[in-house]
Amino acid sequence: MTLFGGIRPYDRSWLTRDIVAGITLAALAIPEVMGYTRIVGTPVITGLYTMLIPVVAFAIFASSRHLVVGGDSATAAILYAGIGLLGIAGLKPDTPAWTAFASLVALMAGVLLVGARLARLGFLANFISQTVLVGFLTGVGIQVAFGQVAGMLGVPSPQVSFGRAAGTLVKFWDTLKELGQTSGATLAVSVAVVVALIVFERWVKAVPAGIVVVVGAIAVSWIFDLSAHGVAILGPVPSGLPKIGFPSGVSWSDAARLFATSVSIVLVILAQSAATSRAYAVKYRERFNENDDLLGLSAANLAAGLTGTFVVNGSPTKTEMVDEAGSHSQVAQLATAVVVAIVLLFLTKPLQHLPEAVLSAVVFLIGLKLIQIANMHDIWRLRREEFWVAAITAAVVVIVGVEQGIILAIVLSVTLHIRRHYNPRNRVVVWGADGEVTLRHPDPGTLSEPGLVVYRFAVGLFYANAERMAEEINGLVGGPDPPRWFVLDADAIDDIDYTGGKTLHEVVDQLHTDGLVFAVAAASSHVRKELDAFGVTDQIGPENYFDTIHGARAAFHGR
Repeated sequence: MTLFGGIRPYDRSWLTRDIVAGITLAALAIPEVMGYTRIVGTPVITGLYTMLIPVVAFAIFASSRHLVVGGDSATAAILYAGIGLLGIAGLKPDTPAWTAFASLVALMAGVLLVGARLARLGFLANFISQTVLVGFLTGVGIQVAFGQVAGMLGVPSPQVSFGRAAGTLVKFWDTLKELGQTSGATLAVSVAVVVALIVFERWVKAVPAGIVVVVGAIAVSWIFDLSAHGVAILGPVPSGLPKIGFPSGVSWSDAARLFATSVSIVLVILAQSAATSRAYAVKYRERFNENDDLLGLSAANLAAGLTGTFVVNGSPTKTEMVDEAGSHSQVAQLATAVVVAIVLLFLTKPLQHLPEAVLSAVVFLIGLKLIQIANMHDIWRLRREEFWVAAITAAVVVIVGVEQGIILAIVLSVTLHIRRHYNPRNRVVVWGADGEVTLRHPDPGTLSEPGLVVYRFAVGLFYANAERMAEEINGLVGGPDPPRWFVLDADAIDDIDYTGGKTLHEVVDQLHTDGLVFAVAAASSHVRKELDAFGVTDQIGPENYFDTIHGARAAFHGR
């Protein structure tokens, strides 16, 4: 473990740019993290807390120079659903009890991430494929956007019991039924915010849109007393730094009931944070250690849990914000934490005039940005079957829930992997009369040349594809003109499990019974050792191992 790995070594010439980038990030991210509290169901001040001590903790322990941690819509949605599913009487969003449960999940996520670091489980991030991650984030985006419509219209948010099927869609439908009760002033605020954010982000990029909207909305609300016109405002916002301590009013039994939620959140953190860190490490050709980042993410979440806020995650949007501002290291994020501390100490009083519709509108646009239309189109164009996997994942998130969506995402990712390896693109290497090599599908009776079959198995040999290998080999040697030699091209085989090894041993026995020579070409030293252990080497003899398929072919002609 190396402390301040995301900072050292440091060039002093970077300092000014890092500080400017940190201030810019604060201006852009503060409205965003305040908006995330609308998703997770905690007081608005907790959003600011996510950008304070957790950010400092990550900067100390992580290795990534660019990854920014903070509140995140995907983990916030999972957290909201998980707490609601506890079914505790009287437990409602925006209450101290709800916030305590949110902090408890952050602590549990931190502990799980420590365990993942100790076990070097950073590789688990790769078990959620990009395809299902796109589908998952699309579903979360739809859910988040739909959930903000009531706040933008100024109508009561429908109360749908947690765990109810189609909760997101039912809640949205119930909101639409209240259109007649829309507050004109609230709708005007929402439209103005959406238009302003779009205009600034597209045509006035040099100015932080979020902070302009928040400051402008506070000023208009105070000058024109919008609350008197039916516009709901935040009301008093506590000032000062967060108190440090274990969440009050929670027990070990609560932790056990929130375990599945915590695991779901950790998996999203693993996938999203690792993907973001890796992308920027590649961009700048920098060192990246996903296991060191796990320690940073763990420290950040433990800090979040002990400072009364909710789970933090590596944020692609915030990372892009600070990167565009020209940051070089985690010093920029430390500068952001200083700005947030100043806001907490001296600038929370004006926040009481902020219309709640502003946060709803900000989160609504965040939700729309999460809907991966371009990526979904790209998947449809390139991998049609994977598109349907992404679409199913998104639908489950919207119709059933985010926890179920992330579980499905993991299952589908692993299933896709197994399916590809269950049905590998095995081929027969065929030499033409002119010596040109082609690859053909291993249809029964296909020969590489008279008397010889060179069979290329395209993936690792394991329990799911061992029987397919046996069937294809039996078909190749069972034609009307059977070969005298059968060569297994093992160049693409990286591992052989117990079932695969035993099946191969049985196949070799059968071919020897039929009078065929069995040879192996291009096997790695690792695969050779496995074939030795399974007894295949004793069956075929070490003289029937060849470095290349051409060497095996030459031996066939020479014997």
